[in-house]
Amino acid sequence: MAGVGKLLKQAQKMQKSIESLQTQMAAKEIDVTAGGGAVKVKINGAGTFLSLALDPEFLKEDAKLVSDTLLAAIQDAAKQAKEFNDSEMQKVTSAFQMPGMF
Repeated sequence: MAGVGKLLKQAQKMQKSIESLQTQMAAKEIDVTAGGGAVKVKINGAGTFLSLALDPEFLKEDAKLVSDTLLAAIQDAAKQAKEFNDSEMQKVTSAFQMPGMF
């Protein structure tokens, strides 16, 4: 059963690495702009939106344009955060190979 003990230690080490990575991802800030800088979104690497800033002049534009630009900025921010999260998580999990699991 020495193999099981080794797997357990490896799983615990991976869990600690993932917990550390989650803290790092929460601290990572990603800035996204749209509409030539009229919309600014800040999101962290964990996918939590931190801020949204709109140029007051931009709000005078057509409501559909404002809505579409805002949606595009939010979608882009969410996509970038997910890609960052996935990339960093892959780095941590690929270091741990559990036979028969992956």
